[in-house]
Amino acid sequence: MSAGIWGRMGALGRRHPAGSAAAAYLVVLIVVGVFAHQIAPYPLGKQDLRDVLSGPSSTHWLGSDTLGRDLLSQLIYSIRPSLVATFEALVVFVVVGVAFGVLAGYLRGAVDAAISRVVELVQSIPAIIMILVVLGVFPANVLAAMVALGLLASVGLVRVARGATLAVREELFVTAARVSGVRPTRIMRTHVLRRIIGPVLAQASVFAGVSLVIQAALSFLGLLQSSTNPTWGAMIGDASRVISRATWPLVPPGVAIAVTVLAFGALGDALRDLAADEPATGRRPTRSRPKPVSLSGAGAAVVPDSDALLEVGGLTAAATDRSAITALVTDVSFSVGRGETVALVGESGCGKSITALSVLGLLPAGVHVSCGSVCFDGVQLRPDDPDTYRCVRGRGIGFVSQHALASLDPTHTVGSHLREVIRRHEPMSRTAATARALELAEQVQFAEPERVLASYPHELSGGMAQRANIALAIAGRPQLLIADEPTTALDVTLQAEILALLRELQRSTGLAILLITHDWGVVADMADWVVVMYAGEIVEQADVNTAFARPRFPYTLALMAANPSTAERHERLPAVAGRVPPPGSWPVGCRFADRCQHCTEQCTAGPLDLEVADTGSLTRCARTVTLVSEGVLP
Repeated sequence: MSAGIWGRMGALGRRHPAGSAAAAYLVVLIVVGVFAHQIAPYPLGKQDLRDVLSGPSSTHWLGSDTLGRDLLSQLIYSIRPSLVATFEALVVFVVVGVAFGVLAGYLRGAVDAAISRVVELVQSIPAIIMILVVLGVFPANVLAAMVALGLLASVGLVRVARGATLAVREELFVTAARVSGVRPTRIMRTHVLRRIIGPVLAQASVFAGVSLVIQAALSFLGLLQSSTNPTWGAMIGDASRVISRATWPLVPPGVAIAVTVLAFGALGDALRDLAADEPATGRRPTRSRPKPVSLSGAGAAVVPDSDALLEVGGLTAAATDRSAITALVTDVSFSVGRGETVALVGESGCGKSITALSVLGLLPAGVHVSCGSVCFDGVQLRPDDPDTYRCVRGRGIGFVSQHALASLDPTHTVGSHLREVIRRHEPMSRTAATARALELAEQVQFAEPERVLASYPHELSGGMAQRANIALAIAGRPQLLIADEPTTALDVTLQAEILALLRELQRSTGLAILLITHDWGVVADMADWVVVMYAGEIVEQADVNTAFARPRFPYTLALMAANPSTAERHERLPAVAGRVPPPGSWPVGCRFADRCQHCTEQCTAGPLDLEVADTGSLTRCARTVTLVSEGVLP
């Protein structure tokens, strides 16, 4: 890893020579400041009244000041107090700004509102006035002035960090970490912080220069004067009093401040670029199993099936925009038995992914479960109680997204991802976690597991990235795996390999799988039961054999007819005319009515319930018997 970091730094030096030069300058400056007493030509404060306000000479390389003190020595002795004061302000600025910015952006809600109000209040107060007040209470106290400066300026960084965190929070790799059961504090500390380090470094470098200038200004005004600790600002203040006699004493400290400010800026740009490609690499609190509770305001409560691992009943999820509430899925009810595979099928926009995210308690901002219930392994999961979800994510329920690469944090290796999840659910040493990660890599059939564990997401192919996601999903030894179109964007060969891997994992571990897909070939290959969704509701449920042989809803039949794998050679593929109506514009009655060739007034007279068909499957079609007798349905 260290070789990789040095390699990237070398490449950065070639791409960003100004940043490399700035870093070298600051390192030299720090070393000179630390060893000032050994490097400076003259002792601190040594005067030569016979040689006052002289220009550069062999005796005094940078000339002398009003008291005959060597300017080069004064400049060297001023490095340490100037940089220490800047560092004090910078530490406060970064710690306070990043901490509260990340908290506000990640937790949102009341925490975000409270922090934002404080930020607005502080920004309304002139910073220089507050610093002068602090210096009035603590005269000439450099630490007090710099801490005050850092606190007052940090509100700007809070806003920058909050905005960056809000964007990173919606990334799939953060969702994947939450589903895997990783604690919010660790997500903020590793995944989020790593992604926002670029803008933070840029802001920190700018502030370092600003704080150096403000400190010099305060010293110039005599507010931070110290006879034992000269600073560049104090040197400028001394030179300004004799500017009518000599201008040269202003030049050395002025140039030093200007060059150092420029170096901070250039270094910040370089570090921001370096942060774009950096790597990362801990114990799970014991939680009591929550007792089953009823969901307040729910529709029909679920009575858990003794054989069902997951039971969803009457689930309705809605989006709130100002005062408008729009339902996204309504009255969704189904169950997944232990070791079973249930396929959730439908076109894009039918509500499949919203249903899965509702089960996981990971609905996006503005979307909530308005009624219904979700019961997992005898435990009711409550949207108003996040702890009920944290207890099952990762250890009870795993999640595999269709966006394989986007679900992996680009700043972490595959091994780092796996160790993080493993140690979250099974407290162990780093060595043991590495061994378990290797075991998982072999379990998902990586050809070179050691190399893959040391690789970053951008070094993986689509199929390898999806295998890594599956390894992450099963790292907590879950009982249920929710796979959201896991073969999307993969070629046919890789699709077959991923499906074969899921079947093997199911056989060897007893996993139950909720498979979200629109591919009927995948359904035929994997599923035991089929749940067909359209426009936010379930329109048919059946075992897989019945669904293929004797579907009882026209939409199911149309979807299977439109499957490319069933098309006759040289014949036009029959497509389902029209498109899925968006939420908020669903028709009354059958929501498929506008696209159904067999629709009558009976279909749109009023809401339709799921009913048992002659095959034993459930259907929401009002004309099933008629369509079967007419030969429309087999």
